[in-house]
Amino acid sequence: MHSQSAEELAAAANDRRWPKWQTMALLHSLHLPTLNAALLRPGQSLAEIRTAAQAFATKLDTERLMIRSDGGVERKQYYRGGNTFPIGEIAHRAQPLLADGRAVILAGPTNRFTNKLTVMIRMDRPGPGIRGTFTLEALGPGYDVADLTRGELPPQVTAQLEDVDWDRYAKPRWDEWKFTGDRCPGGEGARRRRRLERLAAQTLADGGQLAGDPQPEHAESWLRERGYLQLFGPQDPRPALMRRASKLFEDAFVLTRAQPNRNWRCLATAYSVFAEPRTVYWDLVDGERKYAAAAPDAARAKEAA
Repeated sequence: MHSQSAEELAAAANDRRWPKWQTMALLHSLHLPTLNAALLRPGQSLAEIRTAAQAFATKLDTERLMIRSDGGVERKQYYRGGNTFPIGEIAHRAQPLLADGRAVILAGPTNRFTNKLTVMIRMDRPGPGIRGTFTLEALGPGYDVADLTRGELPPQVTAQLEDVDWDRYAKPRWDEWKFTGDRCPGGEGARRRRRLERLAAQTLADGGQLAGDPQPEHAESWLRERGYLQLFGPQDPRPALMRRASKLFEDAFVLTRAQPNRNWRCLATAYSVFAEPRTVYWDLVDGERKYAAAAPDAARAKEAA
């Protein structure tokens, strides 16, 4: 993606068949930080997948790539992507997704166990021309975006602006921000355990690091053995969120102006601060369109190719 021309990015940003890829192209065209990525479409052969994965990995100078799925109608039981795998595993993991009519996004590798900050960003309004709200929900070290989206973990801190004019940018004053602290039932211990449960049952099981019937204790041992101790350290993301809040609002305002649905009511994106340090926006979700766009089935895609 990072080597695409402005014309190619514009075309990708207007292709609704692949919503994640579409909005990644939009984010990159706006010069917001994104992972470098490549798109595999339904109908591509196993040999084509292997060739594309190897070429992309060589370009990134890496031996591992992340897999995400894209397009089609998302069902409740769909592949939870975002894990990173060795190049040799990419083809056999990607092929079933392509056969099911979904595209596959290959992206540069990340370590989802060592994030410094994870933020879910929401832009809401009742309708065009009506003032709305801007909300940031954050988790601190050792958590990742999926904890806020799929894991439904309560944020450790929330920041909100009310009465936002989404048609005219104005830098918010500090006294306009409303910060809310942790409201997780059971506190940080309960949240951490739910994170470990998800890692055991989904992330580490999918990656092959844990087998059988993995429990939260197994996930904790796996993290500690590798020195991934961020989840078990101090958890106070408020200072980090406060430092970035105004810039995140500025980026969000730009996104609302650039995305194609002028009648939007709820938009959301996610933002990560990695350990490197490096920051990344993931993709932009339009609440009205998330489940609306359907990709062509594998047979039609293969015929078109």
